[in-house]
Amino acid sequence: MELNSIGLSSEKSEGLSEDLNVLLANFQRYYQNLRGIHWNIKGRLFFDLHVKFEELYNDANTKVDEIAERILTLGGVPLHTFEDYIAKSEIEVGKNITKDKEAIELIVDSIKKLLIIERGILETSDEANDEGTNSMMSDFITEQEKTVWMMKAWLTE
Repeated sequence: MELNSIGLSSEKSEGLSEDLNVLLANFQRYYQNLRGIHWNIKGRLFFDLHVKFEELYNDANTKVDEIAERILTLGGVPLHTFEDYIAKSEIEVGKNITKDKEAIELIVDSIKKLLIIERGILETSDEANDEGTNSMMSDFITEQEKTVWMMKAWLTE
C-alpha cells in the first residue's frame, strides 16, 4: 500500500479528498445562502436575525477554509470555482428570502444535508485511520447538531 506524506493510504486519501470536495461545495452554497438571508431579512426580528446570520456565515467561512486546507493536507486539490460548487452541491439555493421562518427552515434543511455528508466522511475517515479528518468531522457535527436544536426551538411556537 502506497502511503502519502502524512502516512495515510494514498488511495483512501484521494477518496476522502473527493468526499471533502463535495462537502466544500455544499458549504459554499450554504455560506452564500447565509449571506443572502443576512442581507435580505426583513421584519420585527431583523436586528436579532441579522446578527445571528452573520455569526453563522462567519462560522461557515471558517469551515470552508478548514475543509480546503484538509483536502490539501491529504494531497488533493480543493474545488474553487462556482461551476464546480454548483455541480457538486445538493443544498437548495435560497434566493430572495426575506421572511424569518423561511430563512430558519432553509438553515435547518441545509445543515441536515451537511450532517449527512459529514457522517459519511466520518465513517470513511475512520476506516482510513485518518484522525485529522475524523476529528474535524466530529467537531463540525457536534456544533451543527446544536445549531439545529436551537433553530428548531426558535421555529416552535
